[in-house]
Amino acid sequence: MNKLVFANLLHRPLRSLISILAVAIEVVMILSIVAIFMGMLDDQKQRTNGIGADLVVSPSNASFMNGMSGAPMSVRLADFLLKLPHVAVAAPVIQNFSMSGNVEILYGIDYKSYDALKPFVFLAGGPFQGPYDVIVDDVFAHGGQGHKIGDTITIFNRSFKICGVVESGKGGRKLISIDTMGSLIGADGKASVIYLKSDSPANNQSIVDEIHATRGLANYRVLTMADVISLYTPSRFPGFDIALNVVISIAVIVGFLVIFQSMYTAVLERTREIGILKSLGSSKLAIVSVVLRETSVLAVAGVVLGILGTFGVRALLSIKYPLFAFELTDLWFLRGALIGFAGSILGALYPAWMAARKDPIDALAYE
Repeated sequence: MNKLVFANLLHRPLRSLISILAVAIEVVMILSIVAIFMGMLDDQKQRTNGIGADLVVSPSNASFMNGMSGAPMSVRLADFLLKLPHVAVAAPVIQNFSMSGNVEILYGIDYKSYDALKPFVFLAGGPFQGPYDVIVDDVFAHGGQGHKIGDTITIFNRSFKICGVVESGKGGRKLISIDTMGSLIGADGKASVIYLKSDSPANNQSIVDEIHATRGLANYRVLTMADVISLYTPSRFPGFDIALNVVISIAVIVGFLVIFQSMYTAVLERTREIGILKSLGSSKLAIVSVVLRETSVLAVAGVVLGILGTFGVRALLSIKYPLFAFELTDLWFLRGALIGFAGSILGALYPAWMAARKDPIDALAYE
């Protein structure tokens, strides 16, 4: 029976190849969309956690997602917060979501206070020397065409000179002066968030209570960095689950239809063969087994090709978009494989059932 299965598949190599490619495309679609979303999410989580703050202060209506809330707070609030008991550092930051050239979050920082949260590790150069200097991380500096100290890059349609290259993981990949950013985006004297560092983690709650007890700040959102990081889950990002479900549904439908058409046509072409098998005593279960075995071979080959194809997509993206995070996990490899395999088997069920129901006399007389 196994020889029959492979012989049937090799008898129509083009159709078998198309079926394998359909399953592979299904798997690549699923794994790629998940890897892109999860890569962006985890990359942002790690870089936010690397800022070195203990608490994050923002208005009550501000989004927890970096760069999505503009700059609604006064920078002067940082000076007030610094005077509260147990607050060691208060660093105002403007986070601006930019789609100019690349999708990224630009950081406008007060260098002294931001560095006090967790000191920069400079690999080359140093702090800002002028209003149009920019600090970049090593991922940006080494990515793409490569950048070095003294090179000029464009931000907000203005030329900025790279004054320093730092280790990645401390917020944005590009950091400019908060005063310069405020001037360029029309938010002079404003901040998106204020990062706080306490004198001891044990005093974090005391700082939260003190802020909320201050008139005018009662409704401000004050979260520990652990709380902020815990919000970086797919369910908290608008449209993530919808986009994922839509892509998976489309991928499953594509795989289902191609396998259905392939196996349905194969059953029609082998009507006489099925009649011979049934006349020799093959049961309905045996006939169904042959069809499903063929489908399983196609599905396994498609899944393997799809996983390899996903690695190919990652390699291409790393060349074209070196700053782009593309995260592949074992869990989603397994899920993608199971979804692709299950969709293929579902597509073959009706053709298999149709083959098992054929009357052997009619099948033998079929021309």
